[in-house]
Amino acid sequence: MREILGRRRRLLSRRNNGRPEVISAALTFATEWKWPVLPGVTADPQGRSRCGCPDPECTVPGAHPFDPGLLAATTDERMVRWWWSNRPTAPIILATGGTAPCAVSLPAAAAARALDALDRTGMRLGPVLASHTRWALLVRPYSMEQLGELLYAKDFVPGSLRFHSEGGYLALPPSETGQGQIRWERAPLPGSAAPWVPDVEAVVDAVVEALTRTGVSAPEF
Repeated sequence: MREILGRRRRLLSRRNNGRPEVISAALTFATEWKWPVLPGVTADPQGRSRCGCPDPECTVPGAHPFDPGLLAATTDERMVRWWWSNRPTAPIILATGGTAPCAVSLPAAAAARALDALDRTGMRLGPVLASHTRWALLVRPYSMEQLGELLYAKDFVPGSLRFHSEGGYLALPPSETGQGQIRWERAPLPGSAAPWVPDVEAVVDAVVEALTRTGVSAPEF
């Protein structure tokens, strides 16, 4: 994994008995990169596979907004400080779309093979998020109409691909969720501006081609 230099080191800094300082990461996303964020619901302390929300069958434990709701996502420094001062271990949830990146995600094993294939072609990728089960490739914001046209033009699209666009969300590093800690598989390069991300067309085209060429059958989850 690429090293985050300069002020970006604080994204991976560890304090309080080795725990990541989540508030520093949340402030970087919101105030430096202008990505709207909000605190997510935490996993059930009695069982990380269960969520702290009222839904007993929640499929993304500890990795989604609940109270406040997604529409509360903000880049306001005072609000971000207040949230994480009161909830220091809350996951950092990114509201995708608008001024923030969107993403394309797929199961971890298939994603690792796809990224290896893309590296061999020399394709430039942006940051990649990873959990134990899925990886997400960050891309420029796209509309549902744009995505629909892109997918309609393809003969085959793996059913395990998921698309996080306007109205969606993702957990950001170093959040702890029911699937474990969210980390950077490909960390943002150092700099003061928000990380560069590619177009969704380039990523979907490359991922589908890589999965097809390598014979990877991504599981449906």
